[in-house]
Amino acid sequence: MRDVVYSKDAIRSLNRMPANEARRIRSKVLQYATDPASLANNVKKLRDSRYHRLRIGDWRVIFREDGTVVDVVRVAARGEAYEGEL
Repeated sequence: MRDVVYSKDAIRSLNRMPANEARRIRSKVLQYATDPASLANNVKKLRDSRYHRLRIGDWRVIFREDGTVVDVVRVAARGEAYEGEL
């Protein structure tokens, strides 16, 4: 199992969204950290970037991973997730 680390921006986004959505997102991230193959069809590497995205309904989780850590950088709605610097 990999460790999951959330950035300040990701925590802020999770705190601002409805509680049931935040729970769902955190459980999917934990599921990915435990067994990446279970969500393989919802994870893609972003082009020209070291980041990946996890699709959870209308939400996107932008993260990077090295062998032991899943570092969640951003949690945002589908239309806003890819704006700005990554």
